[in-house]
Amino acid sequence: MKAKRSEMWRAAVLLLLTGCVCASVPEEPADRATPSDGYCSWITRAQPHGAGGRREGFSEFRLRVEGDPEHYQPGSTYRVTLYATNPAYFRGFTLIALKEGHNGDQEEDYAGNFQIIDEEDAQFMTNCPPAVTESTPRRRTRIQVFWIAPPSGSGCVLLKASIVQRKIISFQDEGSLTKRMCEKEPQYGETTDKPLLDCCACGTAKYRVTFYGNWSEKLHPKDYPRRANHWSALIGASHSKNYILWEYGGYVSEGVKQVAELGSPVKMEEEIRQKGDEVLTVIKMKAQWPAWQPLNVRAAPSAEFSVDRTRHLMSFLTMLGPSPDWNVGLSSEDLCTKECGWVQKVVQDLIPWDAGTDNGVTYESPNKPTTPQEKIRPLTSLDHPQSPFYDPEGGAITPVARVVVERIARKGEQCNIVPDNVDDIVADIAQEEKEEDDTPETCIYSNWSPWSACSSSTCEKGKRMRQRMLKAQLDLSVPCPHTQDFEPCMGPGCSDEDASTCMMSEWITWSPCSMSCGAGVRSRERYVKQFPDDGFACTHSTEETEPCTVNDDCSPSSCLVTEWGEWDACSATCGLGMKRRERMVKMPPSDGSICGAEVVEVERCMMPECHTIPCLLSPWSDWSDCSVTCGKGTRIRQRMLKSPVELGECKEELEQMEKCMLPECPMDCVMSEWSEWSECSKSCGKGHLIRSRMITLEPQFGGDLCPETTQRKTCKIKKCNQGGLNSDERKRRKEDRKKRRNKQGREESADELAEEDRWT
Repeated sequence: MKAKRSEMWRAAVLLLLTGCVCASVPEEPADRATPSDGYCSWITRAQPHGAGGRREGFSEFRLRVEGDPEHYQPGSTYRVTLYATNPAYFRGFTLIALKEGHNGDQEEDYAGNFQIIDEEDAQFMTNCPPAVTESTPRRRTRIQVFWIAPPSGSGCVLLKASIVQRKIISFQDEGSLTKRMCEKEPQYGETTDKPLLDCCACGTAKYRVTFYGNWSEKLHPKDYPRRANHWSALIGASHSKNYILWEYGGYVSEGVKQVAELGSPVKMEEEIRQKGDEVLTVIKMKAQWPAWQPLNVRAAPSAEFSVDRTRHLMSFLTMLGPSPDWNVGLSSEDLCTKECGWVQKVVQDLIPWDAGTDNGVTYESPNKPTTPQEKIRPLTSLDHPQSPFYDPEGGAITPVARVVVERIARKGEQCNIVPDNVDDIVADIAQEEKEEDDTPETCIYSNWSPWSACSSSTCEKGKRMRQRMLKAQLDLSVPCPHTQDFEPCMGPGCSDEDASTCMMSEWITWSPCSMSCGAGVRSRERYVKQFPDDGFACTHSTEETEPCTVNDDCSPSSCLVTEWGEWDACSATCGLGMKRRERMVKMPPSDGSICGAEVVEVERCMMPECHTIPCLLSPWSDWSDCSVTCGKGTRIRQRMLKSPVELGECKEELEQMEKCMLPECPMDCVMSEWSEWSECSKSCGKGHLIRSRMITLEPQFGGDLCPETTQRKTCKIKKCNQGGLNSDERKRRKEDRKKRRNKQGREESADELAEEDRWT
């Protein structure tokens, strides 16, 4: 019944998309492409239908590519989200990726490939394979799919969506349901196809990979784990296209899971070394505590590796700790160019990805396995509101690390036609240490390649090989030695010398017997204290079991219990901790008594030793100036942390504060408010206004002197009557009045000033 409803709904959607209204359907031309023709252009011609269609600019539905990029990297994977703003919803949808300027009539018009994330939400359209549509029609507010960008040379791409809401279809060529992205210009040395199906380069190349942690409280402040932040040991390899360490959209191996959840590279290294000739170099770096430090404190960790024609891909990963199962890394980075050469430099900013094995959403979420296991996917800023990377606007996550891969040498004959730059030529000229041999001078060889991995991954005898190329034979009468060299070998950790460098802890005490009555088993554990210096895995066992018997004569008062469950994770990440396990009562005592068997068991667990780093501090700085200029205040002094500490914690204080007392603050003069301005002193012509204030408190203790108590400003009402005097006469009388005043040695009275103003 459900399938029938789904087919009916899909038929209705197709009718709407093709513009078919059953009430009155105009006859279509016979040559029009229909869904049965295998073309998809009928989707791109879909227009708004239903009650009024959609008005221009309607934006309750949005199509978004994570990070809102304007450009795409050929071959890269992007998360595409189609969502409705609250309280809108949609029942069906169609999603396509079309090359700009194409109308969708041909298969070549479509760009890239979609990848389904949740099969309950989305599926590929039967009559149009490049398009993605809903699996079943139901109310929903968002869907997500991956889009794998097309190869280089595809130009600009339009991601377009249509929305079905009841009987209304919304399809926009511009606006919120269309996203335009153009191809990113490749930088010098970058490969455009990832990975190349075949590599045509000759010889080998040597690279140095450097890892720069950029995960810090400053750049990623939300819930940043101040005490426990670190990068786990980095593990990776240079390998062939037949071996994939990890990839987006795939499931993790057990080794990758242990790196992702526990930061342990041991199992992952075993998996890599078991691949034999598919791997050329194992890449390893030590853990970083804390996750970020200035470069002047410690150089960024690095490692060297080699590649050749068959093993020209490079992958690695490292855990973001603490976290549920979050990592960063590169997957199958191709170092071979189209021109049959080797990439000079690769620089990549990294964002975290989810291994799909733990459901935690915060850095320190409790262990909660994902069942069933999910595929590897990039973390996004819209995953969960409690996520430290959450952004309600859906912006891009700030990169947490940067990796730089630089070519440092090449060996063997180079066959690329296009010459490399000067740095490449210098690298070729620089000769590495040559091994002594008896090769005739008339035989010109390339350098030996690195030794291959051993053909045996166990302690059975195997062999490994290296090879070189005969470049010239100057004298045909003198035979040239072989171009291949073999030597015996065994799997990692098999020789006595290897075993001697693998240090184990003492055995932890035996666990209680698994049965409270009758025969059972017990176990004990130990751990690796130090791995071999050459990076091989330890072959010593870390767990032992043996049979045990409790209470041979099981009486009616005995109860039967189940086997013990798995131990919980150790409560400590290093040193001594506690772990717990449980079992259930399968059958209580037949005599009705209480079962005396333990159903909960707690015991100590020992993790690798905690490497405590002493807390080294700089001397105290001088005391700062007092925070005030008079009276009571405070001052501080500081010192710096000069070395990292276990879990980033130093119990010593880095700042001190004390009180300081300066002379008592002086009391300044206190004044009253200004009075209102007086009336103008003249009834005509220019006069003046006056206002005043009083001293309410005299200054004390050397305070500021009191300011002025009166203020005066000019005023002008109107011109006064000049009395018929000309200007010369007025000037003469004014001079006479000044002379008389000066002779008498007195100032003008108010009446005289008024008189002078009247005449002048």
